[in-house]
Amino acid sequence: MRIGIVDYHLNNLRSVQKAFELIGASSFLSDNPLELLAADKLVLPGVGAFGSAMENLRKLHLDETVKSHVAAERPLLGICLGMQLLFDRSYELGEFEGLGFLRGTVTQFPATVKVPHIGWNQIDLRKESPLLADIQTGSFVYFVHSYFVETSTDCVLATTDYGPGFPSIVQQEHVYGMQFHPEKSQSTGLKLMQNFAERS
Repeated sequence: MRIGIVDYHLNNLRSVQKAFELIGASSFLSDNPLELLAADKLVLPGVGAFGSAMENLRKLHLDETVKSHVAAERPLLGICLGMQLLFDRSYELGEFEGLGFLRGTVTQFPATVKVPHIGWNQIDLRKESPLLADIQTGSFVYFVHSYFVETSTDCVLATTDYGPGFPSIVQQEHVYGMQFHPEKSQSTGLKLMQNFAERS
């Protein structure tokens, strides 16, 4: 089993690969569609702006690569910005269409809270999933983001309390997302990555 980490020239890659190494999972970095299509599972990491991320994915033909992977019913994990890209659209610095795997929009936190939301915060588990095996509600994970997803509760596995509150883990069939950085979230984050590698 090999996990492909999608390199669309705008993301934090090495720390994600290092985390998979720590749990003994085989992973590789690539911006080559053919290499990524041969992977058993894909990870879409992300830092930066939504619009630039989608532009790069399209320019490198990686949007279609990811869509083909999901159409083949193989697991995909979006991390931070990568999770936001899984949804319909974003209103970050304009209006941009996302990958559309999950229904919902990305919007900015209200002015009533400090932005960006950065640092440790808790996840409150809402549903059961193999992804959450041995994860406790109230566990702390590490966030860095200024925008959040608004969606129905259908795909929400966990939420986090900050301002209006927001989905912090989502899943629809074999598409998964984490708004936080599991690779920076110590034992809880590594366990989530292990669950994705072994149970998704």
